Order: sequence, then structure tokens, then C-alpha cells
Amino acid sequence: DAKTCIDSLVVRDIRFPTSDLLDGSDAIHTDPDYSCAYVILKTSVAGLEGHGLTFSLGRGNEVIAACCHAYAPFVVGRFLEDIAGDMMGLYHALVNEQQLRWLGPEKGVSHMACGAILNAVWDLLAKQAGKPLWKYIVDLTPEQLVECIDFKYISDVLTKAEALEMLQAKRPGVPAREQEMRRDGFPAYTTSAGWLGYSDEKIRALCQEYMAQGLNHFKMKVGANLEDDVRRARVMREAIGPDRKLMMDANQRWEVSEAIENMKKLAFANPWWIEEPTCPDDILGHAAIARAISPIGVATGEVAQNKVIFKQLLQAKAIKFCQIDSCRVAGPSEILAILLMAAKMGVAVCPHAGGVGLNEYVRHLAMIDYILISGTLEDRVCESTSHLHEHFYDPVDVSGGTYKVATRAGYAEMKRESMDEFEFPTGSLWVKRLASGGEKAKP
Repeated sequence: DAKTCIDSLVVRDIRFPTSDLLDGSDAIHTDPDYSCAYVILKTSVAGLEGHGLTFSLGRGNEVIAACCHAYAPFVVGRFLEDIAGDMMGLYHALVNEQQLRWLGPEKGVSHMACGAILNAVWDLLAKQAGKPLWKYIVDLTPEQLVECIDFKYISDVLTKAEALEMLQAKRPGVPAREQEMRRDGFPAYTTSAGWLGYSDEKIRALCQEYMAQGLNHFKMKVGANLEDDVRRARVMREAIGPDRKLMMDANQRWEVSEAIENMKKLAFANPWWIEEPTCPDDILGHAAIARAISPIGVATGEVAQNKVIFKQLLQAKAIKFCQIDSCRVAGPSEILAILLMAAKMGVAVCPHAGGVGLNEYVRHLAMIDYILISGTLEDRVCESTSHLHEHFYDPVDVSGGTYKVATRAGYAEMKRESMDEFEFPTGSLWVKRLASGGEKAKP
């Protein structure tokens, strides 16, 4: 059979004007326009394309798109069958490209661009196999899986041999856990009731709505103003009752000492965790907060730049909840490394989602973690938000309080008409806005 060649790489700058309604608003990001650098890998097989994205908040999305173009020569011309047999060959060609790596290394815009491309590659492999990504990965043998992971810089915590042993040990329960996910889904929590820009009335109404949908875990944004946070925490706790879990997210707003003081004042609401209490790179700061506010947990990871940051957070006992993000690091390979380290250290993984496409992605990753790696649902919930799902061919289904399994082959794919409407600045929505001028014309 002829091999499948990746013929070209297309990047589209997609931006949604979510700041209109303050969806996604928090203490640092007050008016985000949910956006993504969207990569399409076209192949020599008619109709077979790999789609991948990385998420941003609007301005600067064009910088990530430009970076994706810079990596194109290292992907285009490769054969899919060769990649399937040597994922690390492609991974290193991108992540360790000897000139481009100076822009990171393995962090920031260059790493996110690698993530978008590698998300597209995994999408392509799963589509070629006719399986949703979670099922494609679940069906790989432990021996195949460890060949998809880069253990460089993490072998002091996790070696390839240990990872293989862990995957083999969990193998007997895989079929039963897969059946359970197909039947019941993965536990979800919502952030959509607690955005910082929402009024108390809107928060109350949304809590009622999400409780009626079966959700038992709710997250609120904090960090802009402590008095306001105390009031909103009271509103939210009263709305959801004493038995449901309430989480808080400061989105990096506080100093270490401030985080400790403020959480003492918010402890009355019995928060399960405080997320991103301070600078995301401050591992020792997170550890100090974790020690001071226990039993309230510390959660972080959505902007942790690579597997080494996660390694150190775990080593320092700085987090009780590990929040992987599907687009911040270099695709599913790096995510697998983080999931395995968290499992070895006994830390619950509660994936970050929201944005555009992140929910569509993390349902795969949460199920891969449960079915193949952790084998437990204790203290595990996956973030969900209610925004922008209508733009995907296989939108998430969060019902009865759980994420249902993805059924469409691949990872996630945005509808063509949505791309044509929201591409910046040439899409129909932006052409209209830019022509009309005014404050909301530009993201």
C-alpha cells in the first residue's frame, strides 16, 4: 500500500468575541476573546486531514500562528506510517529543533505551536485508524505507549521502565474501566456559574441551572477584591448548599503571603481547592501556600509550561490537584508523561478546560488517565464550561454531571463554516466588525 504523506500545513487565526458577554472573565484576564491558532495537516489521501489547535485569549493569536508556520518544514513531507512507528522522531524534530528551540526551550509560544501541530498529528493518526483519540491510545500496548513518551529531564522521578511497569500493572482492568466510561462518563465540574464579571443574581440562577443538570462541583473566580470574593463565596455556597464541592480560582493574582491570608478569610465557605493562587512558575511559593492552608488543596497546571514544571510541583508537594491542559504543552505525548508522574506520586489529575476546543480535547485525556493510568475516580473531576461547543462536529456532551465519551474518529474538529465566520481578520464576522469601527471592532 502507498504511504500517506503530509502534503501541507495550513494555519487559521480563529477568534470569538466572548468579551461581549464577559464569558471567561477572571481577576487577571478581564475581557478575553477566546481564540485558537488552528492547524490543518493536509495529506495525499483525499479527505484525510489532521486538525489541531492551541488556545489563546485574542491578541497575540497571530504570533502563535506565525510560529506554527515556522515549524511546517519539519512536518510536511513526512509519512504518517513512519510517524506512527516513531512518534519521538517527530516530537524531537519539533520540540528540539536546534534553532527554534532558542525561543523556548519547551515553553511559551514555540511550545504551544508544537502542541497545536502535534494535536493535529494525533488527530490524523486516530482518524486513519477510524477511532476517537482516547480509544486509539487505549488500544496501544504498554510497550507502544512508552515509545510515545519523552523521558528526558524527568527520569529522576519516572523512568521508562517504571512507566512500562505501571501501564502493565493497570492493564487487566482496562476493559472494565473502558466499559464504565462508555456507560457512565467521567465526573465533571462547572466554571460557567462563577465568572468574575457575573452579577450575584446571575450566579444564583446559573447554580440552580447546573445543579438541575446533575453537577455537584462548582468553581468561582476570586482575586480582584477580597470583600467582593467573600460576598460571592457566600452567595455561591448558599446557592449550592453545604454538601456540594466549591472550588476557587485566583488566576495567578496574589503574592504568596496574600494567598495564605486571603484563603484564611475565605475558608468559611469550605473551599475544596484554590487554583493558581500565585505566579504559575513559583513552585516553592505554591508549596508554601499548600503547607499553610491545608486541608484546603492547591491546584495548578493550566499554564505550567512543560513536564519539568509538573515534575517539580509534584516533588515539592506543592499541589494536591494536578491540572493538565491539552494545549499548553507539546500534545498528548507530553500529557502522558505528566499523567504518569502524577499517578506515581499519588496526586489526583483534574484537567483544565474551557476556552475553545479545550473541553472537546480533555474528555479524551481524562478518560485515558482513568482507563490506562490512574484507575481511580477518587477526587477526580474534569472542568467543563458551556461556551462555543456548537462550533465543533462532535461537541462535548456533559449530562447527568459527567462527560460522555467522544465517538467521532480523531481528537476534535471545528466546523468549516465556523472557521470561515470567525477567522481574523478575514472572516465574515470580523469583516463586518472592522468595517463598523467602534470599541468592539477589534479583539
